[in-house]
Amino acid sequence: MVMYFYDFDFFISQQNLHRPSIFNTYIKPLSSYSSLISLAKMSNNNFITSNIFLFSLHQFLLLVHTKPLVPALYVFGDSLFDSGNNNLLPTMARANFPPYGHNFVQHFTGRFTNGRTLPDFIAEFLELPYPPPYLGIHDSVPLTGLNYASSACGILPQTGTIFGKCLSLGEQIDLFKWTIESKLPTHFNSLEELSKHLADSIFIFTTGSNDYIQNYLEPTLFSTNHDYDPQSFAQLLIDDLSNHFQSVYKLGARKIIMHEIAPLGCIPHYTRKYQVVVGKCHEQTNQIVSYFNTKLHELLKSLTSTLQGSILVLARINSLGYDVITNPSKYGYSDASNPCCTTWGNGSAACIPLLEPCPNPNQHFFWDGYHNTETGNSVAASLCFNTSEFCTPFSIKDLIQI
Repeated sequence: MVMYFYDFDFFISQQNLHRPSIFNTYIKPLSSYSSLISLAKMSNNNFITSNIFLFSLHQFLLLVHTKPLVPALYVFGDSLFDSGNNNLLPTMARANFPPYGHNFVQHFTGRFTNGRTLPDFIAEFLELPYPPPYLGIHDSVPLTGLNYASSACGILPQTGTIFGKCLSLGEQIDLFKWTIESKLPTHFNSLEELSKHLADSIFIFTTGSNDYIQNYLEPTLFSTNHDYDPQSFAQLLIDDLSNHFQSVYKLGARKIIMHEIAPLGCIPHYTRKYQVVVGKCHEQTNQIVSYFNTKLHELLKSLTSTLQGSILVLARINSLGYDVITNPSKYGYSDASNPCCTTWGNGSAACIPLLEPCPNPNQHFFWDGYHNTETGNSVAASLCFNTSEFCTPFSIKDLIQI
């Protein structure tokens, strides 16, 4: 299969990664800061626990710090990024019940994990509030960003419709268009100010997974598997995705981060379906997804060269996910095969409502049959913020300076 591998050992061992500047600002007044960090590391001798602790401390410090590193964070995608939009849609694809949100300060908000999503962690790095779900905004829109992501949906309009209504990527971009044409202009003195606001903001995307999980890999429900071979289907998605990126560019986006599709053959939904040995993946599924990721690399490079002033960044989430699942102890996990919550379908689907999850979520990579725990989100967010080897050719820290 086509797979890109990187050695992430440097990330686990590296001690001087950038923390949001808020830590530098308030490190002296907080005389016990170093002791607190040491205590967090001693409580579980791995990076993940201390990193989660730092982000929690950052939320407290954010209350007394007001200057973000960028104007706004705009979020598009599926259940990996959804923070509550599907709560307000007629769909079965929701996570507004426990045990979802088990470790989140506001509990079950609609996030498909035990705690924070990857965009939540990115927002903390940028010293921004979490971008609220667009459908939950009833008054003036915030200038610090919005979340348009919708669970079950994907690039193709038909993806996710078996569960009810969700927002396809095209519909999400239409809502963003409505935002900047009807809502944001009243907050700026001129269109030039609005354009600068958008050009300096970060736009983060994850999409395409459901076009496989809820479409192409379900031949009894959809015809795409019969109509397209894997390479042709990947090209269909890439062509549509290209049009969507050009649309957000025309609307003002300049700094765009797009995540690869994760190694779907490694998630419990497929390892249980195909009865894969623990610690291994269903490589045929990974191979099918790899065609999309290969074409995605080429697309982002092409658009960056043709769309003047744009920077389209690739987040190499596929190789990170594969490395975590096949080498869990390297990242401090004791279990990278089984979901933490009790799910429908013997570990292959969503959490069963109200049942108590495992006692140690931070030791599990997977929360349910599809989604990871917040620990994985924290690792990926830190990598994307700090290193151009993971988010390439520029890390978010680099994008801030451009």
